[in-house]
Amino acid sequence: MISVSHRRREAPHGTARVKARKRAQKTEGTGLLSQTSEYALRALATLAKLRPGESMRATDLARETAVPPQYLSKVLRKLVARGLLRARKGHGGGFSLARGPSAIRVADVLEALDSAPPIGRCAFGWGRCDAAHPCPLHPMWSKLTESFQTWTSTTTLADVT
Repeated sequence: MISVSHRRREAPHGTARVKARKRAQKTEGTGLLSQTSEYALRALATLAKLRPGESMRATDLARETAVPPQYLSKVLRKLVARGLLRARKGHGGGFSLARGPSAIRVADVLEALDSAPPIGRCAFGWGRCDAAHPCPLHPMWSKLTESFQTWTSTTTLADVT
């Protein structure tokens, strides 16, 4: 009987740990990309692999990309509203890219989700800093953000599939 009650105590504790880890994964991104942006890019890269005229249901896309279905649904709606995806309802419906993979830049995705890192943001969060009034990290941070902006504006879905 002791071992049974001991197991009962372990299960909720273990479950709580798993739930906490999942919550943390939901809100954390890579640092440069938000979790929402990562999920969107996963979904779009998966859709970019489809043949022209094919579509994928949201549930299949969620399973394929390991994105929670409810969260993905919200992301997909934003991408449809911003013209990056097409949605078809009914039998044979689903989601597909609104234009070819080479015509959708990472920057387009970030802008559609309002997830583009703000230009001129201080690495320390001290407000705007610039060459005339730099924070201690300004020179390195400027190089990093410039490289990131170049990457997002030149990389398309065709490059990542």
